[in-house]
Amino acid sequence: MIRAILQTNTGLDAQLHCMGEIFPTIIGAGGVKNRKMEGDHATPSGILPLRRVFYRADRVPSPVCHLPVEPLSPLDGWCDDPGHPDYNRHVSLPHPARHERLWRDDHVYDIIVVLGYNDDPVHSGAGSAIFLHLPPKGGRPTEGCIALPEPALRRLLAAGLGEIDVRPA
Repeated sequence: MIRAILQTNTGLDAQLHCMGEIFPTIIGAGGVKNRKMEGDHATPSGILPLRRVFYRADRVPSPVCHLPVEPLSPLDGWCDDPGHPDYNRHVSLPHPARHERLWRDDHVYDIIVVLGYNDDPVHSGAGSAIFLHLPPKGGRPTEGCIALPEPALRRLLAAGLGEIDVRPA
């Protein structure tokens, strides 16, 4: 298993250090925080294990990796409602609580890696839907996720990336 280290200088100019290389990375608009809260647009600090991969089979080939890989469907979502028992869990749509659709019109979730944050156990309001995914158009910050260009993401997954150590500035 390979560990990458994510470091920031100013909160938004993040770099992922892995296998002797540095990959430019996009993180949350709120920078890196030790105490992430739902909706703060921050990327959580700590060691984030990679759990599983979803991908848009209608757009991209399946990533090669050691993780469980599953194609997305239009019925895939992620609950981000702190008051619901499904908080920070993969859900099927329609879903009665507030949620994020994983089947998106943009290409950000063409490949999406679920990161192990606030999932074992889940704490209501501590943040949800923290993923490793493709960059938003125009280099905009994420809502708290980590974004890498597709070639880098595929290369790291194929090499056996298993966790990301996110360090605050």
